[in-house]
Amino acid sequence: MANSDTNMLTSSIKQFKYNKQLADKSIAQIEPEALFHRLHEDDNSIIMIIQHLSGNMKSRWTNIFTEDGEKEWRNRDSEFEELIKTKEEAMEVWESGWFTLFETLDSLTPSDLDRIIYIRNEGIKVSDAIIRQLCHYSYHVGQIVYKCKQLSKGEWKTLSIARNTSASYNFKKFDQIKEEKDYLDSLLEES
Repeated sequence: MANSDTNMLTSSIKQFKYNKQLADKSIAQIEPEALFHRLHEDDNSIIMIIQHLSGNMKSRWTNIFTEDGEKEWRNRDSEFEELIKTKEEAMEVWESGWFTLFETLDSLTPSDLDRIIYIRNEGIKVSDAIIRQLCHYSYHVGQIVYKCKQLSKGEWKTLSIARNTSASYNFKKFDQIKEEKDYLDSLLEES
């Protein structure tokens, strides 16, 4: 069991890093003012999504074994107001949220995965909390990627298999020796 727990923890961390990388590469392709773009009043700008993700990460992953994951100091509603005024400030907020997440995940051991933590007074296993947040963050990273692609002024550099290259991509993959490996290892950039 411990080996599968180790694999789950390692794989989850890689998945979070991959999601961050997708958002980082997307944000790098747009002009700073595009971070504030909203189609209408109910739309969230990329700035708002960054504020929300960072607020969630800090709240959920700070002192997970001693405090509820919905911290008293968090003001979730304000995350959907444009409090940030510059791209530099946005990137500081963004990085601080991810730092909190990775610092906590890196401190966990496989035996921690079955421990119960609380989010809004609801007990949940750490392993389930990781999956829950991985899904939540992937949802919002997808929004960032989509918005950035729309705002890139037709100069988008794909983050996946480029159009009309699937056959050659598959040919290269099937030309390799069949082996078991983590697909993220070839997608994650060295940090």
